[in-house]
Formats: sequence, structure tokens, C-alpha cells
Amino acid sequence: MTNDEIELQMMHCLETMENRLTSIRAGRANPAMLNGINVEYYGTPTPLQSLANITVPEARTLIIKPFDKSCLKDIVRAINEADLGINPTDNGESVIMSIPALTEDRRKEYVKQAKEIAEETKIALRRVRQDANDTIKNDEEITEDEEKRMMDEVQKLINEYNIKVDDKFKEKEEELMQV
Repeated sequence: MTNDEIELQMMHCLETMENRLTSIRAGRANPAMLNGINVEYYGTPTPLQSLANITVPEARTLIIKPFDKSCLKDIVRAINEADLGINPTDNGESVIMSIPALTEDRRKEYVKQAKEIAEETKIALRRVRQDANDTIKNDEEITEDEEKRMMDEVQKLINEYNIKVDDKFKEKEEELMQV
């Protein structure tokens, strides 16, 4: 396992964290908060993004305009089932979602969720390090000095990525606590 492969796995962990953090809403309208919502469309669960245009006309409003108006009710049902804490309104043409301002308790709850995501990312990074170290230890062609040097490089990478995880978390925390 090369350093590039290890770093690629660590980058993947960081990207996964960023994707998960975008699903935590910060009191502003963001189309990413609808990621992962599947709408029952002709008997098939279909991602909401492939059924409609999602626009943000104002800071606290999302408008979902389906390509096929017959699925409006299904979109509303799917959003309600996703339990986002937002009531969608169907006006016959599109679905309008007004994002309410977050309460202090809700903000703290979201920060806690973000912290859990950051911790899970650090655990995933440690798993990558463990796999890399196991590979290094099991390679019998590597000398002891080389093994030590390679493990130190892996540790430097993990330290670097842990700092990136902490930075991403702090960034999200500031965004969530901003009133």
C-alpha cells in the first residue's frame, strides 16, 4: 500500500464527512438538505433531485418544481417522511419550503450531530492507518528501519487529516451557531 493510496482513502473519509455535514441545516435554505430523500415515483424510489429543479429564491426558502406535476403529492409525502422539521407547501405548481430560524437548543443539537460525524470520520481515519500499518508489518521484504519510517509517514498523514477534520467541524459549528 503506497502513501498515495493511503492518502486517497483518507481524502475519501474527509469527503464523506463533508457530504454528511451538508445535510445538517444551518437555518438557511440549502438544496443539499434534500439529499438522500427518495420519492416513490411510479413504484420506484427515485432521488428527489432527478425529479425536480430545486431553487433557493431567498435565504430561508426552497422551491421544488417537479418536471412532472403529477408527482407533487409524492414529493410532499417524501419530505414529510424525511422528518426535516419543515412543512412543505404544495401550491399546485411546485413545493415551497420555508425554513424556520433555528432555536438555540436546536443549534446545539445540530452541533452535537456534527461532532458525532467528525468523531466517526476520525475513527475511519484510524482504521485506514491500522490497515496501512498492518500491511507494512506483514511485508517481509521491508527492513525494520524502513518499516519505522513508513509507519511514521502514515502517522504524519493521520495527524494532518485529523487537523482537517477538526477544521471542518469548527467551520460547521460556527455556521450553526451563527444567528
